Amino acid sequence: MTHVVTLIAGRPGALDAALLGRVRALLARAAEPAWLADGVAADIPFSPESAIDQRALAASLRAALGQHPVDVVMQPAAHRRKKLFLADMDSTMIGQECIDELADYVGLKAHVAAITERAMRGEIAFEPALRERVALLEGLPVSVIDEVLRDRVRLTPGARALVNTMRANGAHTCLVSGGFTLFTDRVAAMIGFDASRGNTLTVLDGHKLEGRVAEPIFGRDGKRAALLELRQEFGLKPEETMAAGDGANDLDMIVEAGLGVAYHAKPKVAEAAAARIDHADLTALLYVQGYRRDEFVEN
Repeated sequence: MTHVVTLIAGRPGALDAALLGRVRALLARAAEPAWLADGVAADIPFSPESAIDQRALAASLRAALGQHPVDVVMQPAAHRRKKLFLADMDSTMIGQECIDELADYVGLKAHVAAITERAMRGEIAFEPALRERVALLEGLPVSVIDEVLRDRVRLTPGARALVNTMRANGAHTCLVSGGFTLFTDRVAAMIGFDASRGNTLTVLDGHKLEGRVAEPIFGRDGKRAALLELRQEFGLKPEETMAAGDGANDLDMIVEAGLGVAYHAKPKVAEAAAARIDHADLTALLYVQGYRRDEFVEN
């Protein structure tokens, strides 16, 4: 079989044999479904008789599922298990936007969150939006970073299993964020990433934020460049790579990757990505690589 469709439920038991049959009936020369996790995820291998528009076909399969909270990812069967994984941090590997949480300490969370939302939707350029938001943090004690990490930052369900399973199977993993190294370095360690990249906040007297971010800003171009650099460093083919994110500054990285995943993403990102996860948690990115539930490495 040349291609495979993976269906992943947003909650246990939401996927059943009837739904698998409904999808299989729309695929050319489809094999029997194979469960990756009972009631949660399954593969349907198939071999189209001619070239297909994977994005369009996946959209039609999602439409056939109606209101069922089930994600659909279609891809070639070859090179499913990726050897390089890059992921965004805010609203992807963690559930928060760190700069919005910092802004709460100066009473400006709603204002900063509105700018963040517009930037992530691609309505305004990322770099000037970041400079504007960081300027509002001037004078904030660096110790607040510890408070945000301790009290507010929560890992996205499945984050550790995703990264640890891929690393256990030989993949290199890198957290790439338009956020700040004061967060990314520690979040990467919490999850288990091999490496991380982000922006540097300048600090006055070792304990207060200056309200500036070091140039050049690591954003949309930087994320794509990191993917290309690491791909070359490890001698990988494009199809051996995967990237995931939710916002506009992830788009170039997502499009460049062999499997680019829009994870609970903004509309423009979901429309452009080869794959989208709207319902399931981050373990979906293991199922789309063909991992069975009993192969997950939790810690």
